[in-house]
Amino acid sequence: MEAKQLAPDVRSELITLDKSTADVVARHLVAAGELLEEDPAAALEHARAARARSGRIAAVREAVGIAAYYCGDWAQALAELRAARRMGSKSALLPLIADCERGVGRPERAVELARSEEALQLTGDDADELRIVVAGARSDLGQHEQALALLARPPLDATRLGTTNARLFYVYAETLLALGRTEDAVQAFLNAAAVDVEGVTDAEERLTELT
Repeated sequence: MEAKQLAPDVRSELITLDKSTADVVARHLVAAGELLEEDPAAALEHARAARARSGRIAAVREAVGIAAYYCGDWAQALAELRAARRMGSKSALLPLIADCERGVGRPERAVELARSEEALQLTGDDADELRIVVAGARSDLGQHEQALALLARPPLDATRLGTTNARLFYVYAETLLALGRTEDAVQAFLNAAAVDVEGVTDAEERLTELT
């Protein structure tokens, strides 16, 4: 792992550190990013090692928060992501923060966050990610009709490929199932499978189960 592999905007946040420390922190952050999908526990250890040397840098706290999120440590992830946001992180952290609120058993707090000014400023995939989280929070609260209404506005686009859109259709299908609308859910799973070019969902397996 080399420091130069770190994204330039993150490297710029390390400028306040001495060169030796900045290099070590950067390499830990690169390792955390590389390991996040395959070994989130190891990624978390690298992120924590970076935090031990530079705990006042937003990108470092964000890295710890994201790694903790991948590990399912919702409380730690929530604390770190909130810290990163306070420190001025330029990332759209609200969807992750809202999902952590769900993880610690506060779905109503996730719904509240969706009404914030910060939420209204989200666009594109970031806005859709928050929509997925809040729909899940509504379902956690037994409010499946409200979840479905949220997912349907704006209308889902069956021609838009990509991970986020696949997950939107998938959550839409699950919500329809919760409402007993199996035929509509099958169509939504079909749409999820069609736009899921990276195979992030198990929509095809769910279709097999239902049909």
